[in-house]
Amino acid sequence: MEDKMGSECEGPEMSLVCLTDFQAHAREQLSKSTRDFIEGGADDSITRDDNIAAFKRIRLRPRYLRDVSEVDTRTTIQGEEISAPICIAPTGFHCLVWPDGEMSTARAAQAAGICYITSTFASCSLEDIVIAAPEGLRWFQLYVHPDLQLNKQLIQRVESLGFKALVITLDTPVCGNRRHDIRNQLRRNLTLTDLQSPKKIDALTEVVAAVKGKIEVYLDGGVRTGNDVLKALALGAKCIFLGRPILWGLACKGEHGVKEVLNILTNEFHTSMALTGCRSVAEINRNLVQFSRL
Repeated sequence: MEDKMGSECEGPEMSLVCLTDFQAHAREQLSKSTRDFIEGGADDSITRDDNIAAFKRIRLRPRYLRDVSEVDTRTTIQGEEISAPICIAPTGFHCLVWPDGEMSTARAAQAAGICYITSTFASCSLEDIVIAAPEGLRWFQLYVHPDLQLNKQLIQRVESLGFKALVITLDTPVCGNRRHDIRNQLRRNLTLTDLQSPKKIDALTEVVAAVKGKIEVYLDGGVRTGNDVLKALALGAKCIFLGRPILWGLACKGEHGVKEVLNILTNEFHTSMALTGCRSVAEINRNLVQFSRL
């Protein structure tokens, strides 16, 4: 299954100013089966759609008369500094949407100064990904295999390649019933971790309360704007991770498209911080949000 990317994707006439613009343009570029693979959820896609809707039920409280002439989006995850709390979730088979696949994604993450979680089902070799972005902050997503020796060998391999953390998937004892993939007769071993089991922001406060500050909490699923990022952090997330929007950027313009997606979201987040009177990520707190009664 291949997608031929036309040169018009990178033409100057394109004006992609938000993540949904990238979504719409990516849909035009990809084959139906690849588009369905990225966009589709399991069964009725209720969780996927609820993830996006849940953010809209939350309102931000603006705060005025504060000096926000300098706003700093930097933060840390696991002790490593990142330019903004906006990182890349593990999704598989990036070569389906762009020839260089994960190598382009890794280069964009390195340029942006954020973390990229490489999927077990990456379509580029781990070695090539490291060569493409040797200075990038990289974690590795692991599906635990029944063969413990195989797990051990893979973990040792990623450790030797400089991956800083393991992201272990626990919530897929069986694959979701992805109807579009079945209709398109897509191979069932293609798995996009972030797309398979989204995490709702509704559960975030419960998770944050349960861990009692002992570990950092991250959120992926449903983030589409900088406002969403601030809402997630206000409710206790340390960082958010993007899945589908990264693939949209990659499908449109490769590495440059991923950079643009990250830049757009970071700039929106910067604006949201300023409008809520936050000069640093440390100033973001629960008092900034209220839940809609609708």
